[in-house]
Amino acid sequence: MCSVLRVSRSGYYKWRTAAPSEQLQRKEKLKKRIIWHFHDSEERYGSPRIHRDLKKEGWTVSERTVGLIMREEGLRSCMSRKFRISTTDSKHELPIAPNELQQDFSATKPNEKWVADITYIPCRQGKLYLASILDLYTKQIVGWKLGDYMTTDLVLDALKQAHTAKRPGKGLIHHSDRGSQYASKDYREQLKKYDMKPSMSRKGNCYDNACIEAFHSILKRELIYCKPKFKTKQEAQEKLYRYLEFFYNRKRSNSTLGYMSPVRFEQLYYERNSA
Repeated sequence: MCSVLRVSRSGYYKWRTAAPSEQLQRKEKLKKRIIWHFHDSEERYGSPRIHRDLKKEGWTVSERTVGLIMREEGLRSCMSRKFRISTTDSKHELPIAPNELQQDFSATKPNEKWVADITYIPCRQGKLYLASILDLYTKQIVGWKLGDYMTTDLVLDALKQAHTAKRPGKGLIHHSDRGSQYASKDYREQLKKYDMKPSMSRKGNCYDNACIEAFHSILKRELIYCKPKFKTKQEAQEKLYRYLEFFYNRKRSNSTLGYMSPVRFEQLYYERNSA
């Protein structure tokens, strides 16, 4: 081989025993950190979020370089398939609240505006439905409940959990679609008991509740459709609890929050306002 390539044997062996260059050593360390962050996020993070985490650690690297290394290593974040089941039953004669939110998804503090919705969760043991409540300021899931049916009790349990956890003051705007569960007498009475102002989307307008719709899309992409279907309802409960309470609320960086987690963003708000 040395003869064909016209190099000396001594030069070849010197090259074999020479230490890797600083550039190669740095790339190897960077690759290990990228692989670590990818698997630490359970294969949910793509190059933008891994790039942000590396910058927090002090790395000087471009997002493009992170993407190239991920491609070399065959690291690809979860991708979901499009699949939708209607979870809104608006064909009823129950009272409809006015649209107080008016697509204004901004908020100035935690527990000022909450948005709620139901989504379908596939499971081999049987259908499941998740009722979620999201805080528009912190982007935190403040309440959720998994159940076999889309009942008023399902959304009520999510609301009660959220109220117990956050204890919001009077006047919080609670926005949802026109589903019969949210328009039911029991739910309206519970909102009144909590001094919350009900708000509902216009008929057939999914953009009026875009933030919670976007969250459910993230949930489907990162947990539901990029993994094997849940075998049992108990497994679904455990995996959703782990994702919502530990990963999404406490760990997952959110681009609208300056790549902080919802819980960290909420903590910073209270730290600033207690000083």
